[in-house]
Amino acid sequence: MKPTPSELFKALVVAPSEGGRYVSEVKDQTVSDLPPGDVLIKVIYSSLNYKDALSSVGNKGVTQKYPHIPGIDAAGYVVSSEDENFEEGQAVIVTGFDLGMNTFGGFSSYIRVPASWIIPCPKELSLKTTMIWGTAGLTAALSVKGLLDHGLKAGDSVFVSGASGGVGSLSVGILSHLGFEVIAATGKGKDAHDKLKNLGAHRVVGRDIFDMEGDAPLVKGAYHGVLDTVGGSLLAQLLKRIRYGGVATCCGMAASPKLETTVFPFILRGIKLIGIDSVQASLEDRHQMWNYLAKRWSFPELETLHTIISLAQLPQAFDDILRSQITGRVVVSL
Repeated sequence: MKPTPSELFKALVVAPSEGGRYVSEVKDQTVSDLPPGDVLIKVIYSSLNYKDALSSVGNKGVTQKYPHIPGIDAAGYVVSSEDENFEEGQAVIVTGFDLGMNTFGGFSSYIRVPASWIIPCPKELSLKTTMIWGTAGLTAALSVKGLLDHGLKAGDSVFVSGASGGVGSLSVGILSHLGFEVIAATGKGKDAHDKLKNLGAHRVVGRDIFDMEGDAPLVKGAYHGVLDTVGGSLLAQLLKRIRYGGVATCCGMAASPKLETTVFPFILRGIKLIGIDSVQASLEDRHQMWNYLAKRWSFPELETLHTIISLAQLPQAFDDILRSQITGRVVVSL
């Protein structure tokens, strides 16, 4: 049933406070507070992403205007639609575009968005499972697709950086399921190492495995491919270690947005570096990736990769993810 314009519901609202700080609180909202859009959706689950935490501390590169409701992911049911492609009661997914950035996002019992942002939920997936995947899963899928499109195949070696994070752990699961030899790198301890091995990683290494000060333009080729989620000096070192004709995908910059390298790996070994963006990915790519995640790329350990929290627990979760204290995925139950 569609809520009345004045009916109250809960949302996590970030607002500026004294001393330049930003405070996140669960507050009452109404449908009339939501931005205009084609489709009103009752949100059942969302998920936590690094970009949400940045929005919670006033990062103007993510969110320009406050008060604001973060949450770049949402899964729920259509309440009403002005677009003929969606009907009341239909299960749907929204990830990326402007959701949770400058448009009120998924940490809310209701969202209202353009129809062009919405993907029907595959029948093989529950709404909760779509948010275990979320933006992280879509990014992982696009990264794996980049490797496969370049010609990598089962049995090839792939180095995954930031492997205990959301994108990294999901990538390890997908690649292992597809038969790749996965080398997973993480800065976390034994528990994270054990979880990555359980996901199928052939080897788990520390993120400080390489001499980051080394200035040799090339090192002996060790990997057919690299799936990088952190950027910075680790990516620079990995490019030197890709075998002839190999490929690296890059989707994150948690370590640094800077990349100091040479052209040698590209012109002497013919490697490629592919940038991955899930925010503005086409609907065609989104449909294909969600179909893969629902079927051929789903792996049995997926359900072990998440914890569930409430809206009220989000402020602490923001702090945890900003301090790199979270492993795997955090699903938010509305």
